[in-house]
Amino acid sequence: MTAIDADLTALDWKPDILGPGYEQAVLPLGEDPDTGKDVRAVLVRAAAGNAKADPRKPALLWVHGLSDYFFQDHVAEYFTALGYPFYAIDLRRCGRARTRGQRWHYTLDMANYFPELTAALEYAAAQHGSVVPVAHSTGGLIAPLWADHLRREDTANHAKLRGMVLNSPWLDLQFNQLAVALARPLINTLGKALPLLPLPGGKLGAYGVSIHESQHGEWSFDTEKKPLTGHRKYLGWLRAVNKAQEQIHRGDVDTGVPTLTLVSSHSYLGKEYSPAADAADTVLDVDQIRKWAPTLSERAEVKTIDGARHDVFLSEPFAREVAFKATAEWLAAVPATASQNASQK
Repeated sequence: MTAIDADLTALDWKPDILGPGYEQAVLPLGEDPDTGKDVRAVLVRAAAGNAKADPRKPALLWVHGLSDYFFQDHVAEYFTALGYPFYAIDLRRCGRARTRGQRWHYTLDMANYFPELTAALEYAAAQHGSVVPVAHSTGGLIAPLWADHLRREDTANHAKLRGMVLNSPWLDLQFNQLAVALARPLINTLGKALPLLPLPGGKLGAYGVSIHESQHGEWSFDTEKKPLTGHRKYLGWLRAVNKAQEQIHRGDVDTGVPTLTLVSSHSYLGKEYSPAADAADTVLDVDQIRKWAPTLSERAEVKTIDGARHDVFLSEPFAREVAFKATAEWLAAVPATASQNASQK
């Protein structure tokens, strides 16, 4: 892992692509262990909403998924209206942070994302006292590993985490489990030998067309940063996913903080778009999420949102409101300090 190469007390905040009320700052990360070249992350803040934040409430930190970036300003608006400061991080080679020639979302180790997550945590905690990451899909795989790393190796920063919200985290490979069991050792071996081998398939199927305003959805986003069919994927990246999931399956990951997982009531996988895709997770197997999410913390809670999409906050209105309400109620009940968290173990 590289160290953050930015003075967090003097970030250069500029207008963000989301428009008035939002700002972004580049976090230089120095030399990247994946490529040997300099990389960056981009921190986004809801500046207008944060100015009215309740000082007793933790900052929320959105962590995006694969083939994704932060565009869900309606989520920021909902929580800042409740008094929660709101930030989001576009990870290295993702969204706002990707520069020309970089392979979208490519990494050989999920731990390589830890420096920018820690930098975002340090900045937001310095402003607001504590932080609750809200991590989606692949972000929901990375964030628990990062929290576990902080718990083991950086207790001062771990103490700044008040809790964690996982939004349909990617905790297992969503394919036939016998085939997955046979494939995992092969993925580890070939992924190390041929990391840049492009993977066949891997398209997002019905998901992209179910959410974008140009197709069947209501959401506007940059389809270069978030293509409707997803970005190209590589074998080395799949090995990194595989090894991260294996770590969770061994029971080696403990966020050390109260952890809420939001998940749809059912999946709709491997099918073309139909109206059924508007009320299901079309990307991941929800039964796998419900299996592994309770293992991530001694204080884990799983909330099933009937009719939710893969990103529960991009669901149709009823399921979306249920997800918002469940998260708000959970946040209100999370202990205010690290010492209170520890006393509830």
